[in-house]
Amino acid sequence: MRIVIKVGTSLIAPSGRIDASRLRALVDQLDLSNHEYLIVSSGAIAAGMSQLGLGEKPTAVPLMQACAAVGQSLLMHTYEQLFFGKKPVAQLLLSSDDFTSDIRYRNLQNALKQLLKLGVVPIVNENDSVSVRELEGAFGDNDELSSLLARAVEADWLLLLTNVDGFYVSNGNGKAQKVLRTVSKLTPEMEAMCDGKSALGRGGMWSKVRAAKAASDSGVHVAIVNGKHPQGISLAIERKIGTYFPPQKAFAKKAK
Repeated sequence: MRIVIKVGTSLIAPSGRIDASRLRALVDQLDLSNHEYLIVSSGAIAAGMSQLGLGEKPTAVPLMQACAAVGQSLLMHTYEQLFFGKKPVAQLLLSSDDFTSDIRYRNLQNALKQLLKLGVVPIVNENDSVSVRELEGAFGDNDELSSLLARAVEADWLLLLTNVDGFYVSNGNGKAQKVLRTVSKLTPEMEAMCDGKSALGRGGMWSKVRAAKAASDSGVHVAIVNGKHPQGISLAIERKIGTYFPPQKAFAKKAK
């Protein structure tokens, strides 16, 4: 299978510093001999903050750009170490223009196709260091980016890894909540239950649900799952944990 995995800032750099142990646990779950993987990785700004000695997330765009540039280097160095002896990795920094321009979109698809053919694991992130529009949240902490990427490579699965067990909904008493195991159709009531953004990231459950719907409408299997689970990737694909969004075949045919 071809699997796109999105790893959020809350997993990569929960305290503003790259958690190499957490990333190692994720990489060790990958069945690299049988499946193709693309990783959409957040965390560059948070990692750069730590390296530059900043205690709080900056609000000034130039400082965010600087953090992204410094942090992206640290992030790729970490991935190169984690995949050493297993698979080569490649860095792709993308912007929204790569998906709205026909020529750039075809070039992106060709590059990704060749990388996967060569057995490379693409590590994808927003081009935060130069694209101000991305810093302002065009991709919602990479959730939308991962959805667009899954469609571009015609992935079988998109796994949105986060720090909660899935999409929580109310039991009806106004207090208790439970993880919704399957979302066959997203309703306005479900959308209203989505929470806010994380402290260091730009996403939140709303951006994940929106990204999941867009990918599933294009024929991709999608799951929102807790990335801290030691077998989260395999169990999500087996539909044993997390929230599953089945592919919508009618939309998939139209999308193709």
